[in-house]
Amino acid sequence: MIRQSYTTCIVALLAAFGSGLAHAQQQPPPSCAGAEYRAFDFWVGDWEVRNPQGQLVGINRVTRAYGGCVLHENWQSMTSGHTGSSFNIYDRTTRQWHQTWVDNTGLLLQLDGGVVDGKMVLRGEGVGQTGAVIHRITWEPVAQEHVRQLWETSADNGATWTIAFDGRYSPSK
Repeated sequence: MIRQSYTTCIVALLAAFGSGLAHAQQQPPPSCAGAEYRAFDFWVGDWEVRNPQGQLVGINRVTRAYGGCVLHENWQSMTSGHTGSSFNIYDRTTRQWHQTWVDNTGLLLQLDGGVVDGKMVLRGEGVGQTGAVIHRITWEPVAQEHVRQLWETSADNGATWTIAFDGRYSPSK
């Protein structure tokens, strides 16, 4: 009798779990269609990237991925052999944009932020050769189909900033 009750209980639990799992699988994933998910779309495209003097320094491809929920970046330097990728996503739980960057030098950047005065501004902390470093990267649409990316670093908790990269994006030809 105890064995039969135990078996009945297990069968009931499995049925309940299976029903819950089936219900969860039937629910569509949350939509990434809101305006907050499109705030970084100005960066989507195939780009030639030039320094402020107009020299071609790299190419960058930024595409929408995973149902439009993610921007995926693929960078290739034309001068140093540097390559890297990032995943960029609006995090509905924190209500911020997040970027995870990795590259062929072993650099990992994790940045968070959002739109400030029409620009996408992401910040994150890291460790440099002399200690703690703050990274601040700003993407600014400057003209139709053109974007400026300014990467600054601070080793004094934001009192002063040094330009690490200043790129001018224009559509690839």
